[in-house]
Amino acid sequence: MKIFVTGGDGLLGSNLVRILLDRGHELRVFVQPGRTVNSLDGLNLKKAEGDLLNYESLKAAAGEVDAIFHLAASTSIWPSRNEMVNRVNIEGTRNILRLAKESDVKKLVHVGTANTFSFGTKENPGREDTAYKGLQYGLDYMDSKWKAHQLVMEAVKEGLPALVVNPTFMLGAYDSVPGSGAMILAVYSQKLPGYAPGGRNYICAKDAAKGIANALEKGKTGESYIIGNENLSYKEAFGKMAVELGVKPPTRSIPKWALLVYGGFGSLLAGITGRKPTVSWPMAKIACDAHYFSAEKAVRELDLPQSPIEEGIRESFNWLKNNGYTD
Repeated sequence: MKIFVTGGDGLLGSNLVRILLDRGHELRVFVQPGRTVNSLDGLNLKKAEGDLLNYESLKAAAGEVDAIFHLAASTSIWPSRNEMVNRVNIEGTRNILRLAKESDVKKLVHVGTANTFSFGTKENPGREDTAYKGLQYGLDYMDSKWKAHQLVMEAVKEGLPALVVNPTFMLGAYDSVPGSGAMILAVYSQKLPGYAPGGRNYICAKDAAKGIANALEKGKTGESYIIGNENLSYKEAFGKMAVELGVKPPTRSIPKWALLVYGGFGSLLAGITGRKPTVSWPMAKIACDAHYFSAEKAVRELDLPQSPIEEGIRESFNWLKNNGYTD
């Protein structure tokens, strides 16, 4: 197939394009003009620059296309209310849906986030049939991704062969920002003051990419799939990271009230100085909650692998180290 991939040079995208190439597909990867990362170096694919918000440049970059994987998104969480985040994640998705319709694609795989659904406990984790409850955090990132998900579902009702995959927190190689790798670097540098009372679901980036690639053939139109694996408290996650990195884990439990006060002060100070806070009020609230999910549906229907998260930790750290992020 001729496949168009947006956001193909990020952590998930860099893993995904390698799988798609191994399966014999012809790829065009949409990248931002002037963006320089080495995660796609040496691969047999065509890079096409353009603006997600400019439909004509998007259409020209895609060329003839049989299927689309839409990964590109703004993940910025500061400031918490951000018009550009909304434009990229909502208007950008509208442009992708228009492209998919006009190109008469066989499949559109839209990459959302697990936070589109309700998070739960380890005993009763969030699933694809639960409602969004991220509005409480006041983050345009979460809200815009939820709205984009709804746009895809509306397009399905109009006949578009599309589905949504919803990854949790991914760890692995090619994290060029770094994004999730920043957590591993923080544990490695022994700079974490302690651990928050909440938790989240983790998955190896290579597993997430394989499950998402499988959605091209195995995914059902109109369905959503949580792409995740292990539910871990921050104490448990930092403990696993510390073991793999050969360092001591943070041992101090940060009380909820202290974290919220710190986050509130961080947002207040940032509003005055214009500098991005280390921890904002929404970030503090999120860190206090247990964002646990079940990937049972994706394991069953997409053959989503479930490698131990330790593999993702090692792959992330080794890539970061080899690319100079630990110097």
